[in-house]
Amino acid sequence: MYVHVNAAVSVDGKLSSRAREQIRISGQTDFDRVDRIRAAADAVLVGVGTVLADDPHLTLDEEDRRVQRLRNGRPGNPARVVADSRGRTPSDARILDDAAETYVLLAEAADETDVQRLEATGATVIVAGDDRTALPAALDELDTAGVDRLLVEGGGELIFSLFAADLVDELTVFVGSLVIGGREAPTLADGDGFLDREAFPELTLEDVQRVDDGVVLSYDVT
Repeated sequence: MYVHVNAAVSVDGKLSSRAREQIRISGQTDFDRVDRIRAAADAVLVGVGTVLADDPHLTLDEEDRRVQRLRNGRPGNPARVVADSRGRTPSDARILDDAAETYVLLAEAADETDVQRLEATGATVIVAGDDRTALPAALDELDTAGVDRLLVEGGGELIFSLFAADLVDELTVFVGSLVIGGREAPTLADGDGFLDREAFPELTLEDVQRVDDGVVLSYDVT
């Protein structure tokens, strides 16, 4: 499986404010860039924190791209995936509607009533790990289900966990021309953080492109 992480951050590396409310960082040109990346993906992954804060739909914006996917024998929209160890995704979340297939990645610690509730929405539940979702095992299950290319759109805890598990192949970051600040504001990679220089993920800068009032940095993860 090829894993592509894409995010938009402020110039000081924040995904949103300390209130963890959605902030518009990029513009329409970048939204279209992300839509093109989604159209090429088999599935789009977010963490449950993103679902609770933003209630994303994660479907394609451009109808022409949905039509082209259908012509190629693929579903009109990529599948949606939520990393949700404890099963906190609300039953009425937009990500659980019938616009596309949805997977929820749970841990054994999830309450059985939440497992049944999520399955009742039509979502496919994958259980991997004890207290927290074991991402390597969960992504192996997605790979078996036919997900060859996975786009990850946040948040910071999930992105850090993927880097920590050495699962990321590509990183693209839109850096917007604003400062958000706040020591408690989420960053591109939250979690525990890396302590040893040898543990820091190695990135190779492949491209820099001006988009809207910002830049897109494209990295290969080595």
